[in-house]
Amino acid sequence: MVRIPPALGFASLVALAATATPLRADEGMWTFDNFPTAKVRAAYGWAPDKAWLDRVQAASVRLTGGCSASFVSGQGLILTNQHCVASCLADLSTADNDVLEKGFIGDRREAERKCPGQQAEVVTSIVDVTGEVKAAFAGLSGEGLTKARDARIAELEKAGCTDTATTRCQVVTLFGGGQYKLYTYRKYSDVRMVWAPEARASTFGGDPDNFNFPRYAMDAGFLRAYENGKPVATPRHLKWDPRAPKEGEIAFVVGNPGSTSRLWTDSQIAFEREVALPITVATTSELRGRLIRAMDESPEKTREGIDTLNGIENSLKVYIGRTRALNDPAFTKTLADAQADLKARSAGNAAIGDPWSDVARAVDFNRTIYLARRFTQPSGDLYGYAASLVLAAIEREKPNGERLPGYTDSSLPLLEKRILDERPIYPWLDELLMGWSLSKSREYLGVDDPDSQLLLGKESPEALAERLVGGTRLADPAVRKQLWEGGLAAIRASRDPMIQYALKLEPRQRALKQAFDARYAAPLALAGARLADARFAAYGDSLYPDATFTLRISYGKVQGWEERGRQVPFQTTLGGTFERATGAEPFDLPSAFAANEARIDKTVTYDFVTTNDIIGGNSGSPVIDRNGAVIGAAFDGNIHSLGGNYGYDGTLNRTVAVSTAAVQEALETIYPAPALVKELGAK
Repeated sequence: MVRIPPALGFASLVALAATATPLRADEGMWTFDNFPTAKVRAAYGWAPDKAWLDRVQAASVRLTGGCSASFVSGQGLILTNQHCVASCLADLSTADNDVLEKGFIGDRREAERKCPGQQAEVVTSIVDVTGEVKAAFAGLSGEGLTKARDARIAELEKAGCTDTATTRCQVVTLFGGGQYKLYTYRKYSDVRMVWAPEARASTFGGDPDNFNFPRYAMDAGFLRAYENGKPVATPRHLKWDPRAPKEGEIAFVVGNPGSTSRLWTDSQIAFEREVALPITVATTSELRGRLIRAMDESPEKTREGIDTLNGIENSLKVYIGRTRALNDPAFTKTLADAQADLKARSAGNAAIGDPWSDVARAVDFNRTIYLARRFTQPSGDLYGYAASLVLAAIEREKPNGERLPGYTDSSLPLLEKRILDERPIYPWLDELLMGWSLSKSREYLGVDDPDSQLLLGKESPEALAERLVGGTRLADPAVRKQLWEGGLAAIRASRDPMIQYALKLEPRQRALKQAFDARYAAPLALAGARLADARFAAYGDSLYPDATFTLRISYGKVQGWEERGRQVPFQTTLGGTFERATGAEPFDLPSAFAANEARIDKTVTYDFVTTNDIIGGNSGSPVIDRNGAVIGAAFDGNIHSLGGNYGYDGTLNRTVAVSTAAVQEALETIYPAPALVKELGAK
């Protein structure tokens, strides 16, 4: 599952970062307002026109849980991945009805159930506001720069979306500060579960098969957008075409890639390799072990913790892959060569100067503050509620332009929804997460560090977590609602121990952010703008920015690859599931597959790969053919794409998708949903 991006390949991985000279074929996560039409036509003899792009944009959906999706019917039906709706399924599950494990079929509209915290968003416009944002901080530096920039962004977002009930505005930073774009979204805050297969159908092969191919995963699910209690009318949707992909055909992946670092300088890459990744791998590995041990205590804890464990294991595999990629000399040489080429092309340009040195100085400062910033933020849902409630109460006392990002008028509706929506909280799991994070804080900061003293006082991490989780009432949405509506007065009057703890930590967290803004974020905003100018001057303006969890389109073709002297096929079939099954986890057959084996058409294409350039956040993205029809849903990358955070290699990097043909077979035969089949209208 590509919740966070894929990658390996190391010695054979010869990716060229976006900072380098001409882009490789099929490379790029392109914005819709800068699609490389001429490049696509030159490579494939055909390219989408504006009408095609407009139709696809109108049907593309961003899920605020961190995934992508698309409308596939006129009644608000949304196609995405099963792993993108797994948290919703877990929230809807009970000990008596585990819909995450056994699957969900809403056979009528009344049976479709609301997903807590979920929101669906569709881009309606993209406006360049670079000049307005840059003018706001012209001549400024340090914290003054970030405050002026954030204030102007807050103004633009508020002016752009006066109706916050149905629209959301977001100013997005592109090219590290080289561009600022105002994205306007039509939002749907009532999103309901419609259909999902049993968990084993999506996770068949488990961690061993994750980021690998061949795959045999039914990683698909359907949601529906509602408004005023009724399904939303979505006349601009993708046509559902349950056909097998054809080898070599052009394919487009449209979604919201989360984050890439292809425009980073060598000092930023060094920090990632030397500091951030080693800490992340070590601490996440320990969390995985703690969680597995706790889940082994009872079937109920296994059920309650499985979605969290799946996410942790997926992330850990990604970060290990990134670590290995950044320690591979062949791969890192391509990154260094790209930097050297850009520097050489920019030499002597006084307007550009030496932004690399400015970034290096900012990174040096970040090395001094990183541990404090990272480890003064405890983990856990209950602490997360408390911290958000505290900050929201403080920031809402201020004018909109003076608030922290994430607490402005444009951001508050989604934050309120996430805080107030009802969902289950498991105290043992919250206590485990908080105790783990506090123990890592003490380990990395040291017992005598002032921040350790602030976090723990004289309590142990585990005892403090037990006291706070056991004493708080924030698991009750009514309590959260009372605190949200009561504002700062209610927060200060609260005797809830988790609220008091968040109030105690807030001044230190704010001070760290102010230092970070002044000596890291502000210098990078200025240097990023000059680096963007350098790239445009050196390579032209037909470039794609780093991913920012905003709408992008990538192009490629259906194609396997060669590995260790053998050709990896571009597709698998449903029948391959039975051949791969061993009877032991994670290669145990999904129960519905076993029960319906005689009826399943084993020749149907199951999963397939393309050369499209994707990353985490693209999960659920539709794979679209040249006719604008959806033929699959992207759910992963192959093992070679784990370095895709830093660069792309079209000879090895692959997108992994589940075919619409396989989903259609599932809807008709394996997990029957006749009403859904009729709605999709394919047969």
